[in-house]
Amino acid sequence: MQLTVWTYEAPPHVGAMRIATAMEGMHYVLHAPQGDTYADLLFTMIERNGKRPPVTYTTFQARDLGGDTANLFKAAARDAYERFQPQAMIVGASCTAELIQDDPGGLTLALGLPIPVIPLELPAYQKKENWGAAETFYQIVRTLAGPQAPPQGATRQRAQDRRPSCNLLGATALGFRHRDDTTEIRGLLERLGVDINVIAPLGATPADIARLGDADFNVILYPEIAAPAAQWLTRTFGQPASKTIPIGVSATIEFIKEVAALAGVDAGPVLATEMSRLPWYSRSVDSTYLTAKRVFIFGDGTHALAAARIAADELGFTVVGLGSYGREMARELREAAKKHGVEALITDDYLEVEARIAELQPELVLGTQMERHIAKRLGIPCAVISAPVHVQDFPARYSPQMGFEGANVIFDTWVHPLMMGLEEHLLSMFRDDHEFHDGAGPSHLGKTAPKVEMKTETKPAIAEPVIVPKPSQPDLILWEGEAEAELKKIPFFVRGKARRNTEMFAHANGLPSITVETLYDAKAHYGR
Repeated sequence: MQLTVWTYEAPPHVGAMRIATAMEGMHYVLHAPQGDTYADLLFTMIERNGKRPPVTYTTFQARDLGGDTANLFKAAARDAYERFQPQAMIVGASCTAELIQDDPGGLTLALGLPIPVIPLELPAYQKKENWGAAETFYQIVRTLAGPQAPPQGATRQRAQDRRPSCNLLGATALGFRHRDDTTEIRGLLERLGVDINVIAPLGATPADIARLGDADFNVILYPEIAAPAAQWLTRTFGQPASKTIPIGVSATIEFIKEVAALAGVDAGPVLATEMSRLPWYSRSVDSTYLTAKRVFIFGDGTHALAAARIAADELGFTVVGLGSYGREMARELREAAKKHGVEALITDDYLEVEARIAELQPELVLGTQMERHIAKRLGIPCAVISAPVHVQDFPARYSPQMGFEGANVIFDTWVHPLMMGLEEHLLSMFRDDHEFHDGAGPSHLGKTAPKVEMKTETKPAIAEPVIVPKPSQPDLILWEGEAEAELKKIPFFVRGKARRNTEMFAHANGLPSITVETLYDAKAHYGR
């Protein structure tokens, strides 16, 4: 463990809360001290749910530790059942209560409640939120669907008069656009002629979980959450599972073909009629300003891998950094990073991520809310592509990441920060133009436009010299104030490259500092 002021993932019991909150008719009894009730705010304030999570806390205090905390938990579990009347219950301990070793599962089973009780063993000091969500979903599926398992060796056969059906697995509460992704993919599958048996855990009841085995196959939307449960369903019910995550145009097309093969239907009509606007936009004249832009990508495994593929193959960006805070898909990320000629950054230390971004000086950062803060500090355009996110990334509007409409949303989300930066540069470039300066009236009114009195502004003092540490080189580079001010006049989308080239030129020539003359000498050198 390490002390930090910010973390990408909460403890695993918060992952269990995401599953319980996503479902209907499920209740979570959590053995936890009073302070651990903060987790409610993640769902009510950040995700803006209309109801609080279905969680009962024992909320023991320091004075209770000398008494019988086991009876305190049993009373909380009994009261939760009588008050909420859930169809099933999961029970466990938070990271703090885990140290007491009260065995919430055994205590609840001893109550003899007339509903399924699913005990959770979530090692809070070894695992984190996404693992906790995956383990909780797996235990729920195994407990509730297990009794319906066919005899070993039985073969699956679909009735000839029945349409193929599938389960959509992985969407949870507090997930990045999970609600809208589910809606988008459900519509896509229905147009393919595939019925949806169960969507889980989002919106599913314990009774729905019990009939997961009725589907012909499973669609995995988020492997970090759904993969363990899907693998168990494959072993137990013989259900195959999809492998392609439909984020981006090419992946959506591949997904449609894969699902059509699993379902035994024709993908042609859907592929012929549905398409995203992203391919045309990426080939348009405006997008030539975006070609080969250097992009740094960091997030959960699913979204980071998809973002790298879209950036390189569909938008023409150059991936200069790729990583994730989770280790569930570290192998896949390392393989993808090799294809882009970079080393994958697998870390949950945001300071390491910040140092890598500062070193690489990309022209666009795609990441979580933390990378957004880092990019803003460094003056780099950014867009959020992955949880953890803040309230603004749970929009009221329909805004999926998956499917063809998701590709449209991705194009807008990624490209707008770059285009707005270009607009800001043009505004500063033409600020003193006779037609475009702040005192000019509306141009469409011609000579009749009212004049705006210009306010004189004092010229800002030249900035102090800036020392820029270069992680890959031992020496420090001193940027003179005038040179730093001149660098800021360069358009943002080539500023990073200009800085790197100038610093390399200064090192190669043994210059102790960078002046305006050095900046232009480097420009002439690399322009040959």
